[in-house]
Amino acid sequence: MIARKNVRGIIMLVLAGTIGAGKTSLTKMLSQHLGTPAYYESVEHNRILPLFYKDPKKYAFLLQIDFLNRRMDDIKKAWQNDESVLDRSIFEDSLLFHLNADLGRATETEVTIYDSLLENMMQEMPQTDHSKNPDLLIHINISFETMLRRIQKRGRSYEQIDNDPDLYQYYKDLNARYQTWYQEYDKSPKIQIDGDKYDFVENDADKHKVIDLIDAKVDKLAI
Repeated sequence: MIARKNVRGIIMLVLAGTIGAGKTSLTKMLSQHLGTPAYYESVEHNRILPLFYKDPKKYAFLLQIDFLNRRMDDIKKAWQNDESVLDRSIFEDSLLFHLNADLGRATETEVTIYDSLLENMMQEMPQTDHSKNPDLLIHINISFETMLRRIQKRGRSYEQIDNDPDLYQYYKDLNARYQTWYQEYDKSPKIQIDGDKYDFVENDADKHKVIDLIDAKVDKLAI
């Protein structure tokens, strides 16, 4: 059980991973394990996301600004608790937006505005007990094949390759970029979970193993 607190008296764990990695499921498990609130990405009630899949070039910038705003709101809510778990990192939103920009779905001006806004929002205020960066980033790494299988399984129509074959290459590029993103991530301590090896959603033994791995990492960091 994670029991230690850092010098601020606050623990903020943040999940990361590509589509279908299991972020929401692991967030729920960790929240129950810690007995602490969880904050989830609201996909089902996001009116912009389906529009983005229909017309990515038109809605990419608007979608990411909306995500940025929601993520910062979650971080501020998390400050109200000694321990919290967030099911997505604000930094991987930047990864997604830059991929869309490279695909011609955002202009250079939009990228500049987004990067500047993110930097300003994440700037730490002096003499505050709160940090906007997580205490630990937990990245769930899955293969491209697992990613496709899980996207199909969860059945959101706007995510399906059968409805839009161009999504295949987009998903492939996205999954590949996560590997580099995790390697270069330096905003906080981090741990990577092998989502192909550990089926923590369907296998109870794998679930406990993953939680044990995260507990051990937190203990090692003396959070």
